[in-house]
Amino acid sequence: MRFSTLIRHIREGLKSILRNGWMTFASMSSMFISLFLLGVFLIVALNINSLAADFESQVQIRVYLQTDIDQEKKNELQNKIGRMTEVSKVTFVSKEEGLELLRDNLGEDGDDLLDGYDKESNPLPDSFTVEVFDPQTIEAAAAQINEINKSDDMKPITKVKYGQGTIETLFKITNAVRNIGLIIVIGLGLTAMFLISNMIKMTIIARRREIGIMKLVGATNAFIRWPFFIEGAIIGIVSSVITTAVVLFSYSELVRLTKVDLGLMLLKLVPVEDCGMQVGVLLIGLGTLLGIWGSTISVRKYLKV
Repeated sequence: MRFSTLIRHIREGLKSILRNGWMTFASMSSMFISLFLLGVFLIVALNINSLAADFESQVQIRVYLQTDIDQEKKNELQNKIGRMTEVSKVTFVSKEEGLELLRDNLGEDGDDLLDGYDKESNPLPDSFTVEVFDPQTIEAAAAQINEINKSDDMKPITKVKYGQGTIETLFKITNAVRNIGLIIVIGLGLTAMFLISNMIKMTIIARRREIGIMKLVGATNAFIRWPFFIEGAIIGIVSSVITTAVVLFSYSELVRLTKVDLGLMLLKLVPVEDCGMQVGVLLIGLGTLLGIWGSTISVRKYLKV
């Protein structure tokens, strides 16, 4: 395609948008609403994923040992656990270290609650802290550690804890969010495409006489179709850029309020600079794609030339 022809198609697409002002406004408004809802959902999903990732990064398996096993047995057990494919790190925690960690976790009340407990009277057992590569495999890793204990005549492990119940619920919630998000993305995308398609269809019907004349003087199908494709692309780009600006500005204000005005220290939202690029690229890319796709479907279905 020659550059002059491309300029002509762009000019015709812009003219069509201006000629059909109310129809263009209705299409852009409908697309704005669809993309805005999608953008809001994306922001919520990113924050939920971030919260889940923070929680998952803290997921560990605690392996509590019998009090009467010797150091050689502890080393043997640590090596067996460390060789498991799911395990990334195994750390030995002596009962003295465990007592200090418990004091720190209890905060100001730690000294009072644990008063009288020292190296001689420490009731805590030695333990291992086990970290895994993928939090989704933590249940399987814990099961394998239990199997190691069962196969050992000494039964050196008294308990294996990894947050049973809570971890499974967390994974179910995050998987449900991802599945629901996919359904919403598809539904909003189809709605926006339908709106663009209808707008292009009405434009074609309104210009059917002009199209017929162009066909009579020898214009090819591609020459007639290109302005409609560009029209859909422009509507998609403009709508998505406006939507992205509104979504990110509103979210940045929400982040600022939670940090400054409301002082909600427990509510840690993902910073705009960490999610803005993802949301912007997705909304603008999707808006442009839907505009072109809607135009293509409409032209193929309704442009009888």
